[in-house]
Amino acid sequence: MSFFKKFSKAVKAPVKASVKPQPRPQVQPQAEAQAREIILEAKDQALKIKRQATEEFEHVEKEKKEIEEIKQKQLAKLQAISKLSPDKARELILAAYQKRMSGEVAEIIREAETKAKAEAEEKAKEILVEAMRHGATDYVPEYTVSLVKVTDEDMKGRIIGREGRNIRTFEKVTGVEVDLDEPGVIRLSCFDPVRREIARVALEKLLADGRVQPARIEELVKQVGLDIDRIMRVEGEKLCHEVKVFNLPIEIVDKLGRFKYRFSYGQNMIAHTLEETKIGIKLAHEVGADTNIVRLGCLLHDIGKVIQDEDGTHVDLGVKFLTRFRVPQAVINCVAEHHEDKPFSSVESMLVYIADAISGSRPGARYEDHEGYLKRMTQLEDIAKSFAGVKDVYAIQAGREVRVGVDPKELNDDASVKLASDIRDKIKDTIKDFPGQIKVTVFRELRTEATT
Repeated sequence: MSFFKKFSKAVKAPVKASVKPQPRPQVQPQAEAQAREIILEAKDQALKIKRQATEEFEHVEKEKKEIEEIKQKQLAKLQAISKLSPDKARELILAAYQKRMSGEVAEIIREAETKAKAEAEEKAKEILVEAMRHGATDYVPEYTVSLVKVTDEDMKGRIIGREGRNIRTFEKVTGVEVDLDEPGVIRLSCFDPVRREIARVALEKLLADGRVQPARIEELVKQVGLDIDRIMRVEGEKLCHEVKVFNLPIEIVDKLGRFKYRFSYGQNMIAHTLEETKIGIKLAHEVGADTNIVRLGCLLHDIGKVIQDEDGTHVDLGVKFLTRFRVPQAVINCVAEHHEDKPFSSVESMLVYIADAISGSRPGARYEDHEGYLKRMTQLEDIAKSFAGVKDVYAIQAGREVRVGVDPKELNDDASVKLASDIRDKIKDTIKDFPGQIKVTVFRELRTEATT
């Protein structure tokens, strides 16, 4: 056989595997059992968790249902007992809840009040100082007297006229009293400052003109009166525009213009009103009050002082006058309460009072009549000394407090209490025009000594 045939035969022959197959590894029975136990435990735990969750959910739903049933039963009972609607019953339930919470609310309020008191004084000082700075005006109050200088004493004779006809005519048409006794001047006196101003201007024009006769006096006084009326209207409009108040009735504007010739303790009324209104507006901005009410209240608070044809206090006259022009009631309340004649009805009314007090009491705003001051202090002490048992009397704080020392042998404690009340009543009956309040303090001191 050739080599080629041997090779082909060898190729066609089946090839026998030379590698023996490996045997399959055997799993231990113990491991398989442990695995099955773990799987079963996991499934059992999952079922327990699911069952527990289901039970909790069912329990929650059951409780919700029970609560709702109780709520409905309570509402039904409440409605049946009180015959209230569901809305009314709900209000009662809320009221009961609020009552339970009132203790906590009260505690919160007390804490807030404590904090507010600690900060209020400093904040109030800042507000007042800022308001006074904002309200400062460069208007200087005038201190004037109705005196007319006379360079020639012979002119006084011409003012008197034949048999006094000129001076009688002048006093009649002007409504003032003429005093010629003081050398070099003619003194004019009248309660109405506008009349006094008309008389002063008219007299100066008569002296300059030289023609002093009844007809000329009447003509000149009438002309000066019209000029003063125009001046007052202009001043009233100017004052209103300064504080940004427009469209007031012309009668009110004319009254405000009379402030130009009106003084209170030496403080010009226009200067006082302008200053007070600016302070009041600033305070209203700071505390969030109605600035328009405060603005009008400050502007009109003293308007009763220039109403001369009626009897009453300037507060009552001002309220009566403003009521005729349909001024808002809130503004009228500010006027009625700015001297604490009535309790404050609003924050705005209180701000008008504060602004008025600041403007009138600041240093340099007003001057005091020293003779009247001493007379009032002496009068207060004399009133207290008129009672039996009084030993020492001291009027202090510009007459706003009277301190009375009594003899402890004559008056006991009960009598001292009654004495304070009696002195207070007598002061009120005797002194009618004292501004503000007077405090009466009675002190009784008993001393005993023993010596050897």
